Amino acid sequence: DIGDIIRGKDLYGGSKKENEKREQLDDKLKKIFGKIHSGLSNGAQTYYNDDTKDFLKLREDWWYANRETVWKAMTCSEDLKNSSYFHATCSDRNGGCSQANKYCRCGDDKKSKSGKPSKAGDNVSIVPTYFDYVPQYLR
Repeated sequence: DIGDIIRGKDLYGGSKKENEKREQLDDKLKKIFGKIHSGLSNGAQTYYNDDTKDFLKLREDWWYANRETVWKAMTCSEDLKNSSYFHATCSDRNGGCSQANKYCRCGDDKKSKSGKPSKAGDNVSIVPTYFDYVPQYLR
């Protein structure tokens, strides 16, 4: 999935052609994270220094900091609004499943009394799952 790809942990083994494309993508990500690394302050550069130039720690931390924004881009984008990325997961009143809407949420989005999100379901800015931290072979 996207989180695994960004973090350099995509384990999917496909055809030779797919592997070549995956390697090209990973090379591009290494260049992108290399540019991010070169723009960091000296202390941060030292912390994220990586002899292999894979920048795996930087990629992991970037994903942790930006996964919510990536989620919003996928679920709130006008370009992707008719995408079939999401499966029918919400139970409807007739006992069947329906497509989640409103940012892949079932039911109304609510906020806590403070107006800030406090748990999943309170606000669309919270990514509804943490499957990107479950090993691929268990998903």
